[in-house]
Amino acid sequence: MPTLSKSLPKYRKHRASGQAVVTIAGVDHYLGPHRSVTSRREYDRLVAEWLARGRQPAPSAETGPKVVEVLAAYWRFAKSYYPTPGGKLGGELWSIRGALRFVRELYADRPAEEFGPLALKVVRERMVDAGFARSTVNQNVGRIRRAFRWAASEQLIPATVSQALATVDGLRTGKTAARDPEPIRPVEDAAVEATLPNVSPVVAAMIRLQRLTGMRPGEVCLVRPCDVDRTGDVWHYRPATHKTQHRGRERVVFLGPQAQEILRPFLLREATAYCFSPAESESRRRADLHAERKTPLSSGNRPGTNRRRKPARSVGDKYTTTSYARAIARGCELTWPAPEGTEGAALRAWNSEYRWTPNQLRHTAATAIRREFGLEAAQIALGHAGADVTQVYAERDLAKGAEVARRIG
Repeated sequence: MPTLSKSLPKYRKHRASGQAVVTIAGVDHYLGPHRSVTSRREYDRLVAEWLARGRQPAPSAETGPKVVEVLAAYWRFAKSYYPTPGGKLGGELWSIRGALRFVRELYADRPAEEFGPLALKVVRERMVDAGFARSTVNQNVGRIRRAFRWAASEQLIPATVSQALATVDGLRTGKTAARDPEPIRPVEDAAVEATLPNVSPVVAAMIRLQRLTGMRPGEVCLVRPCDVDRTGDVWHYRPATHKTQHRGRERVVFLGPQAQEILRPFLLREATAYCFSPAESESRRRADLHAERKTPLSSGNRPGTNRRRKPARSVGDKYTTTSYARAIARGCELTWPAPEGTEGAALRAWNSEYRWTPNQLRHTAATAIRREFGLEAAQIALGHAGADVTQVYAERDLAKGAEVARRIG
């Protein structure tokens, strides 16, 4: 029987018995006397539950769904619940898929009702063995618990399964073999300035803007003229989408005179066009190469003649957090090239010392704002709901502690 993707199962009359009947997922459900109020209500209830399950059949009362079926149902829900910019998987969806992969590999064919605390601990240990950091393991365990809690709310599994999984505590520092990740530190302004000449002018403007405002990497990638309120002396930038949007919170980035000076040239475009465009950056790069060309135009390839008609990859109209970070990484490689022959662990150590990321710019801005104006100001500038989150970003000013020690001894 074909799957009903748009239409609804029909309310019909069963001639032999005179009852109303509806067929859902190949199963006939008798509703009571045809055209009666009771049969109509029963029909509405069954169809509503079927729609709530994502047009999937109800699990068998005897065996219940398998773990893989629960994971598949939750994945369908997650793709509709979490934002997918441009139709691509967002960061949280990638994390959910990575977390559920461990469950699927170990317990795919087991009944979902049997997935309990011990099974979750086995999955957690597999993540530790895979080299995941302690914080990442705890986050993934939370995502797995959330998937089974959702399944319980949809009546796919008993609520006791979700309640039992909630008893598994997170891994604690010093009580597990999982490594603790190195905290993200602010990047020195000298390192940023040294990198700027080795990135494109567009990426350099993004770096300077993020360093001044402390916005998230994703927010600096999404700046458009229509999102910037330029009526006052301090401009207000409201990203079209942001990290805490699903919680009903508003995000406002305040742009002062220096940030305005950086952004102003990029606002001279259509209101809905992205200010920082990889296509524009690539066009500038090609123009610079053409200006340095020594071969006369009468010889060799002329501009645009050696391009593929249908390239496998094309330049996008906006930067993503990944492409933005990759552009900075390339700039760091040009600024501090690794010694010849460096590879393996030595290369990773070199990169750890001589590479910085967009997230470190946010930490740098947070530290400077907190030092100058206090914790509350840093909380507002970074768009945090609570000061405890800002504590993670805004490093404590060690100079103040040293000054206290210097004075009182």
